[in-house]
Amino acid sequence: MAYKASSDKPLFITANVLTIFGLMMVYSASSAIASDQHAGMSAYYFLRQLVYAAVGYVAMVILMNIDYHYWQRRKWIAVLLLAGSASLVFVLTQPAVNRAHRWLHYGIISFQPSEMAKLVLLIFAAAYLHQYEAEINDFKKRLVPFLMVVLLFAGLVAIEPDLGQAVCMMLIISVLLFIAGLSWKYVLGACTAAVPVLYLAVSLFSYRSDRIAAFLNRSHDPLHTGWQISQSLTAVGSGGLLGLGLGAGKQKLFFLPEAPSDFIFAVIGEEIGLIGTVLVCLAFLFFFYRGIKIALKAPDLFGFYLGLGITLMVVVQAFINISMVLALMPTKGIALPFISQGGSSLLLNLMATGILLNISNYAEKA
Repeated sequence: MAYKASSDKPLFITANVLTIFGLMMVYSASSAIASDQHAGMSAYYFLRQLVYAAVGYVAMVILMNIDYHYWQRRKWIAVLLLAGSASLVFVLTQPAVNRAHRWLHYGIISFQPSEMAKLVLLIFAAAYLHQYEAEINDFKKRLVPFLMVVLLFAGLVAIEPDLGQAVCMMLIISVLLFIAGLSWKYVLGACTAAVPVLYLAVSLFSYRSDRIAAFLNRSHDPLHTGWQISQSLTAVGSGGLLGLGLGAGKQKLFFLPEAPSDFIFAVIGEEIGLIGTVLVCLAFLFFFYRGIKIALKAPDLFGFYLGLGITLMVVVQAFINISMVLALMPTKGIALPFISQGGSSLLLNLMATGILLNISNYAEKA
């Protein structure tokens, strides 16, 4: 299998560069932890990520060569929705890890169903809006059935619990609905309804309210709830312009929790400096530019909404993660696409990019 020349080459290169850079940073950020947890095997997490990257690359190449209209077929949408919702229900029956039911484990392999659920939901939303865009403001006939599916997926993810992923899913779907022409009365109604729901979701769980308190006041409980963001800012700040050098970071040495995964951007800032962090941000902005261009040139509404949804899924999550690391948002477990340690996230983003590349192939012919 090889790169399909008619697909968007700059996007293909960007996804590969981010993945390779991510593998390098995962090794740097995780080697000390892996050596401590796995009998001196410092490359343990790197090798796991490498396997997911290889599988993801193959999946990306396969999907970029499959006509994206294939996913528009009703039977496949039904299968994807059934499989996605079933996996989200099944994962709730699994043993909790860090107080959350998010992973399915098969030996040394683990998988996070909520990651794949995002892509499934985007495919459903794109197909639905392609067919019913002109009727989307028909509340009972079109909007309610659509929202029932969206709220089912988001609700199952939220009770894992993974409120961040659920909110991210709802945010992207909301953007697609708004672009489809959803009436302002429904937009304002949804925003009004979301306020008490989010308030309860935060206030009923002390760890969430503690994160909000730490965000609003960094001196709040600095040795507990405020520790992670404090160490994150220390890492980013100590890197300066050029960084301490690849592998020379100090905060990853058991000071910064989740350094290889959710807070890998802080390790980038410490080791490669301001230049490294700016380049990462520019790479995601370029991904956004190419993705939007592909969506706008798509030959039909299904391609437009699917391309736009995939682009937003990658870029919105990236800048939420970066904002969290820089204390511009409350701390939340959201990975940096292509870069953070986490096989499910990497696999999902490479697969989604493959579909986006296939849309670009048809867009060029349009």
